[in-house]
Amino acid sequence: MGEIEGTYRVLQTPGSRLGVQKTTGVSTLEPGQNLSTAMASSPAKSHERDLPIKIKMLDNTVEVLDIESKYYGQTLLTEVYKHLNLMESDYFGIEFQNIQSYWIWLEPLKPVIKQVRRPKTTMLRLAVKFFPPDPGQLQEEYTRYLFALQIKRDLAEERLTCSDNTAALLVSHLLQSEIGDFDESEDREHLKANKYLPNQERIEGKILEFHRKHVGQTPAESDFQVLEIARKLEMYGIRFHLASDREGTKINLAVSHMGVLVFQGNTKINTFNWSKVRKLSFKRKRFLIKLHPEVCGPYQDTLEFLLGSRDECKNFWKICVEYHTFFRLFDQPKPKAKAVFFTRGSSFRYSGRTQKQLVDYIKDSGMKRTPYERRHSKVRASTRTSTDVPKQSVPFTEGLRAPGSPASAAAQFHSVRSSTAPPPVLPIFAESSPSSLDPRALNTRIPERNTAVPAEAAGRKLMQQPGSPVLQGLAEEHPQLSSLMLKSPLALNPALQVNLNAAGQGSSPLLSPVLSDAGGARIEEEDEMKRKRCPTDKAYFIAKEILATERTYLKDLEVITVWFRSAVIKENAMPEGLMTLLFSNIDPIYEFHRGFLKEIEQRLLLWEGRTSAPTKGDHQRIGDVMLRNMRTLKEFTSYLQKHDEVLTELEKATKRLKKLETVYKEFELQKVCYLPLNTFLLKPIQRLMHYKLILGRLCKHYTAEHRDFADCRNALREVTEMTSQLQHSLIRLENFQKLTELQHDLIGIDNLTAAGREFIREGCLYKLTKKGLQQRMFFLFSDMLLYTSKGVTGTNQFKIHGHLPLHGMLVEESENEWAVPHCFTIYSAQKTIVVAASTRLEMGKWMEDLNMAIEMAKKSTEKSDMLLENSVCDRSNRSSDEVSLEQESEDDIHSSRSSLDRQSHHRANTTMHVCWYRNTSVSMTDHSVAVENQLSGYLLRKFKNSNGWQKLWVVFTNFCLFFYKTHQDDYPLASLPLLGYAVSSPGEADGIQKDYVFKLQFKSHVYFFRAESKYTFERWMEVIKRATSSPARSSLLLPKGERDSHTD
Repeated sequence: MGEIEGTYRVLQTPGSRLGVQKTTGVSTLEPGQNLSTAMASSPAKSHERDLPIKIKMLDNTVEVLDIESKYYGQTLLTEVYKHLNLMESDYFGIEFQNIQSYWIWLEPLKPVIKQVRRPKTTMLRLAVKFFPPDPGQLQEEYTRYLFALQIKRDLAEERLTCSDNTAALLVSHLLQSEIGDFDESEDREHLKANKYLPNQERIEGKILEFHRKHVGQTPAESDFQVLEIARKLEMYGIRFHLASDREGTKINLAVSHMGVLVFQGNTKINTFNWSKVRKLSFKRKRFLIKLHPEVCGPYQDTLEFLLGSRDECKNFWKICVEYHTFFRLFDQPKPKAKAVFFTRGSSFRYSGRTQKQLVDYIKDSGMKRTPYERRHSKVRASTRTSTDVPKQSVPFTEGLRAPGSPASAAAQFHSVRSSTAPPPVLPIFAESSPSSLDPRALNTRIPERNTAVPAEAAGRKLMQQPGSPVLQGLAEEHPQLSSLMLKSPLALNPALQVNLNAAGQGSSPLLSPVLSDAGGARIEEEDEMKRKRCPTDKAYFIAKEILATERTYLKDLEVITVWFRSAVIKENAMPEGLMTLLFSNIDPIYEFHRGFLKEIEQRLLLWEGRTSAPTKGDHQRIGDVMLRNMRTLKEFTSYLQKHDEVLTELEKATKRLKKLETVYKEFELQKVCYLPLNTFLLKPIQRLMHYKLILGRLCKHYTAEHRDFADCRNALREVTEMTSQLQHSLIRLENFQKLTELQHDLIGIDNLTAAGREFIREGCLYKLTKKGLQQRMFFLFSDMLLYTSKGVTGTNQFKIHGHLPLHGMLVEESENEWAVPHCFTIYSAQKTIVVAASTRLEMGKWMEDLNMAIEMAKKSTEKSDMLLENSVCDRSNRSSDEVSLEQESEDDIHSSRSSLDRQSHHRANTTMHVCWYRNTSVSMTDHSVAVENQLSGYLLRKFKNSNGWQKLWVVFTNFCLFFYKTHQDDYPLASLPLLGYAVSSPGEADGIQKDYVFKLQFKSHVYFFRAESKYTFERWMEVIKRATSSPARSSLLLPKGERDSHTD
């Protein structure tokens, strides 16, 4: 059969490679040698004749580069990138056609003359090599411009196949980028001279129709739109490699960021995700994919495809190796010493930066952008003012482009006009505004409006007015309290809110809200009259959503700025330094949003015509208010960036100071703190994500000609810039917040928030013991698996029974072996346990996440062992589920002797308690989705057997509905966790004759809720469905019928 010629073991998570000891990859470089020194030391004689290399750029111009005959590929690539002044160069490569006429990428570590057979006559071309799934990951406007040119090339070469409508839309954005605003005669002339599509005359009318809608759009915005549309197409970035399967069926193979793809024609029929692939190899012209046994079972775990020749097979294998390394690994492979006598197989490995390294490099570099030329752009001056310069559409950071580098002395470029290039035009430069070039601009720019207190002024007010009036009864004792606490009427007596709700311990909050029909007025006719008087435009209801969620957000900020502040000052529990750090960062944000809320309320009153004051202008829009406030909010970015430090220091202080820990825990038991306390510290950054989503819906609703569209689009651009800067920080903070929440809720672990640990999934499973199946709560982290049981004391906490390190762990499905439905076995170095899930879907989720976490743990064995030794207490190391009930009860009573534990039960609407009662699980991905799906507003509620409707203010967050009488209430009357609930429209048997009603049901518990409009109804259905229905990511483990039902 012959030996394997090339092998590559695929890693499921970034950071290490399977099958290689103590190194993360293989390279042909010598030990201690890097790429630049290897190139410098390559033999080259100065007197040797130069080779003229012709390279076609993405704008179809041809450059001639004179290089020495023994230049390596990396040197040629470097010279091209220098010539273009390209920073995000690792996304690109140079390709050429070989004798068999298929395209090959130029390898950096080989001499050019050994790769290109006839270098003098071969036309090389610059092209995009790695296509990221989201154009937002491209941090440079110039990079997005080059990507848009690549999409243009793919359309012309029929690589990017799509419908006529999509093709026309793409071409219309390219037209806007190149010639500016719509002018029919000029458009037709330009389309006649330039071929964007084969047979484009057939859809010329559609192109013009779409182009007419892009008036005022800058070239940079058009580029971004091109990429946004293209990335959603199935053929985005796809390069076919002809092959056949074992049965001889003709197929096409391709590779993308997610894995290896199989097409039949232009239809994708299979995807082998990197997480499922164990090894890639080739043997002559056979391409082999070895999958993990848990994906396809122990049989047929190796898939075989036949390509046209050995060279084609090896070429495709190399591309797969490079794609996996670029998108999945943290660092590029380290060099390995060459074998002394002989080598076996190909030593090819990717030699550039990974995507993560590239993103970090661009973010960390202090380089400034320089203007660049759009060779094809001839935007008419009448459509662009001097201030309308293209901005970064989705920048991660400000100030990145480096000044142009001088050309190398060893290579000179000569520009040659390609025959397909259009005639020369005046160059248009895409520059950033002066403020964006200076990274200090965020701190020095003056706010554009004065409706809210600026950050600096608010900070000064807090620092310079120690004697300002504060809470009644505390002003004399604690003059350092901020005057902003006077805002809340209930803040005059915060002691009234210290309600531990001990009387409600016996009732389960998971079954029904503790609300009676008598709690609110029933409304029928008067509500109908109000609905008829209000505007019916969808934009109005989107604006109302902004208002409603802003009211809830401000109440959430008050939990910190008003209630928690009063608690720590009353007990003098927080050090002065931490007080300053916490409140000097959140008070200015709170003051800003108070002014913002007033402005939104005023605009909605004008929109509804419910004000008697004489007004001028058009008030049935919200974009101008959003744009003005989003620009001002950018001034507070520096405060948001400090939330990481605030959260960390607060957690350290609660561990160090017993008094602060007691106040912290007691405060979390108050009704006003309806979520874990540190959750409220994440709200400001999460709110920016909400603004982005809401503005996106407004822009999607409006036509380009609408008077409010431009302001909404500009506001969306402003908030997108902020969210791009804070996205990574939010992910890290959400993980830290979840770890600290679990630290408080679990008994038997000391250092759950250890550096490097990531939360992955929590949920209920049944563990097989000598007594049979017993319910246990499992917590999966990046380095260990904990299993616990619910305490029998008033604390309602979970006690750890055992922990299993992930290193060396193996997970197998074992339904047949144990005759238990949805059962699987977990093998670890310490012990083996058998567990069962409630459904096959739950089992699939657990097995997939476990396997993913096991692979993550393989790269950090020593660190994982150290974390486990330092974090889990001795008494939990027994890992025994056979502990007697008497012994468990004794331990729990001993651990709950503090006065706090005797005072009240633990809050029971957290996700861990809901998972326990509902036999389900929640992942960190589900938590991230839930953050996006938050909603507030008035709803009419009706019980299954009641007659009237009750009006309530409802807040949906953290998988839970919270009910208030009005939006002015400081704490909820009741809550309804929705994990496990199904949301639907009522059926005929329900007897509901009203419009816009949705039904919530869990077993026999049924509730009906009625919204005020079609838009509001659809929004409530959408957010509840998205947050309560975990995606069936483990569909490969499900039978076909069940898989289809879950997919639906």
